[in-house]
Amino acid sequence: MILVQRLSKLYPLYRRPSDRLLEALPFARRRHADFWALRDVTFQVERGETLGIVGPNGSGKSTLLQIICGIVAPTKGRVAAGGRIAALLELGAGFNPEFSGRDNVFLNSEILGMSRRVTEAVFPRIVEFAGIGEFMDRPVKEYSSGMYVRLAFAAAIHQEPEILVVDEALAVGDAIFANRCVRKFEELRQRNVTILFVTHDLGLLKRLARRAILMWEGRIDTMGTANDVVNRYVGLVHERQKRTAEDDAPRNGSRHGSGASRITNVRLLNAAGAEPAAFQSGEIAVARIEAEFRQAVSNPIAGILVRNRLGIDVYGTNTRIEGRTLGDFQPGDRLEIEFRFPCLFTRQSYTLTVATQDWDGASQDWLDDALRFDVYDPREAAGLVQLTPEIGWRRVPATPL
Repeated sequence: MILVQRLSKLYPLYRRPSDRLLEALPFARRRHADFWALRDVTFQVERGETLGIVGPNGSGKSTLLQIICGIVAPTKGRVAAGGRIAALLELGAGFNPEFSGRDNVFLNSEILGMSRRVTEAVFPRIVEFAGIGEFMDRPVKEYSSGMYVRLAFAAAIHQEPEILVVDEALAVGDAIFANRCVRKFEELRQRNVTILFVTHDLGLLKRLARRAILMWEGRIDTMGTANDVVNRYVGLVHERQKRTAEDDAPRNGSRHGSGASRITNVRLLNAAGAEPAAFQSGEIAVARIEAEFRQAVSNPIAGILVRNRLGIDVYGTNTRIEGRTLGDFQPGDRLEIEFRFPCLFTRQSYTLTVATQDWDGASQDWLDDALRFDVYDPREAAGLVQLTPEIGWRRVPATPL
């Protein structure tokens, strides 16, 4: 497990390198500004848990991981980690560029306390996972960034860690390697390995982590389910980048936008106009949205997004995608719109997110998970959608010898 208690990290910022020397002189005046990269961060990761961390650049994510791994000392607070930590932090850390990939793997394993015999036993698996072929015996300074991180990740996960800490270095990998890493994360989780990772991929966060943390300006802004943290993060980003007017909507991450329009009612109906407790797979569903405009808007967009119980996007569309132009609206005008679609989902729970937007995609009013609904089906099916395939087949007799 990992225990982080009231962790803070202060960096002095100097305008010029010489200011550091001048400040060290007797009776010198202060020549630096204080920058708190972390402020009073407290959380706990249980054994076998996968915890994701998200946040904008400069929010303290990488500093937090470096302190947990013992690379950087905290200014205040403490970290306790119960188990051997394998870390993949910033690209370029931990390997000697003059050594070959093979030599770096063995050197890194010895630093972590693994015997040469154990490393030799797992080395073929590291080579297979990294997939860099003959470059394994070339100096790593000749590697591309993708090759480097593939080898670093392969070495880290095959050191039998009890705790795996991964920064966003995986972003440089290709799609095939990324899928391989996701499968390995899931395998490590089944083996009860504690995983702490930073990512900008919100879909990956939802897939791998049940719980997540949103870092914002050096503090923990939100800690909760991955879906709630993603909603809060998206809301904060929209508020920072797109807000052009005061909005009286609650700022808890479930609602955000410029306030040019406000969604006043959302209903999910069946074809008969009733609001059923659940939909049968394939049944027609009607998402009915009502909105009131607070400002003059030309060609607004209305849209819907269906997510499953893990917060993964299943289906989404809007009036621009469907080629529908809504025209001009004045303050006080109202919009009533319906999205009618066959509910071709597998049996589980879903949520409906709705939004009004400007033509360029900036949110006017965005309601995350405005409604929850269930889909039932007597048939079992894997995945998220129920495609009701037609099956054709024939028997082919064996050919006589």
